[in-house]
Amino acid sequence: QPWRVVPDFTHHAHSASLSAVAVNNRYVVTGSRDETIQIYDMRKKIEHGALLQHNGTITCLEFYGTAHLLSGAEDGLICIWNTKRWECLKSIKAHKGHVTSLSIHPSGKLALSVGTDKTLRTWNLVEGRSAFIKNLKQNAHIIKWSPDGERYVTVITNKVDIYKLDTASITGTITTERRVSSLRFITDSILAIAGDDEIVRFYSCDSQKCLCEFKAHENRIKDIYSFEREGQHVIVTASSDGYIKMWNLDLHKIEDPLSLLGEVDTKARLTCLAVWLDQVAEKQENSDKAAAASQANEDEKSLIVKKTEVCQADKSHKTAKRKRKITSEKQKLEVLLQKKKKKRNSSA
Repeated sequence: QPWRVVPDFTHHAHSASLSAVAVNNRYVVTGSRDETIQIYDMRKKIEHGALLQHNGTITCLEFYGTAHLLSGAEDGLICIWNTKRWECLKSIKAHKGHVTSLSIHPSGKLALSVGTDKTLRTWNLVEGRSAFIKNLKQNAHIIKWSPDGERYVTVITNKVDIYKLDTASITGTITTERRVSSLRFITDSILAIAGDDEIVRFYSCDSQKCLCEFKAHENRIKDIYSFEREGQHVIVTASSDGYIKMWNLDLHKIEDPLSLLGEVDTKARLTCLAVWLDQVAEKQENSDKAAAASQANEDEKSLIVKKTEVCQADKSHKTAKRKRKITSEKQKLEVLLQKKKKKRNSSA
């Protein structure tokens, strides 16, 4: 039975193309070249407002649990947002150039970021400060933690370097023919990599060998996502050809071709992709998982309280005073965008 894909909620929110998207159990956030972040409440299926802290294209967005969002942009800033009141708890000048990618450790205590200043930076999220800086030979455009937090990978053009957390040294490198556009950890040791072509490849982080590959689209793949549902691994791909496709991956038969679960032609030039799962419905189906999730939420809260106190206590940081700039009134947003356009035109 093929999966049917139907549009559920469509909104034309940005005045430029989308550059980043992230989801948690309630919200979807989108970042754009128009320098804004838009928030959508998926339970109510409504637009929830906009975050206007950054100047420059939003390059990366990542939620940590239900309480926090991190955003990075071409202005070199990383902002830590509280998702209850949508206020900016802290704004960190993270890179001298653009922030190109960021990733939060599964514990929520650390984040990594890479930027166009050829550095990889480690952030202590409990105290909201820099912990370590590593110089890279070239600019990396992707960074990602493994699900167990034991390793992380950086991508420089067509080269994926695999690092071990305990030594912070490279344990292996995967080189592809084309520039890597996106990657995703399927397990702690299996990476799905999509390059500037039509093929998805699965690699072992331990041996750096290609386990299998398959042609997913007729044009280059822009983004790849994965999720697990009732023990089934689902890979989702989005391509410049406008198609979103969902594939069934059997990890026990990884060398077998993936079966197509469903597809949709969006008629759009896709740039990024995320999957929002209605976890409330899922939790009702499985009470055991719900109990485990609530325990995980309790663990998370204990860490977050510390984080919030530190961030709010740091009043010396001017940006902490710039409380939430959130509005769902279109006029305010449009006025701001008009000002930015005028400023750009006058400086040009």
